[in-house]
Amino acid sequence: MSAPLRSIEGQDEAGILREIHSALQGLRFGSVEITVHNGQVVQIERKEKFRLQQPHGKQS
Repeated sequence: MSAPLRSIEGQDEAGILREIHSALQGLRFGSVEITVHNGQVVQIERKEKFRLQQPHGKQS
């Protein structure tokens, strides 16, 4: 599952760091991928995983 990407073109370093911080907020399991092109951050992608647990006492 990927969150929609926001444009960060033309933002300063503080703006990019805010976007990365925002992508990390509330993330329990998953990853944040930062894509760099020609030395500039061009994309931040958040992938979140939801872990489902089996009820106690039941095993497959």
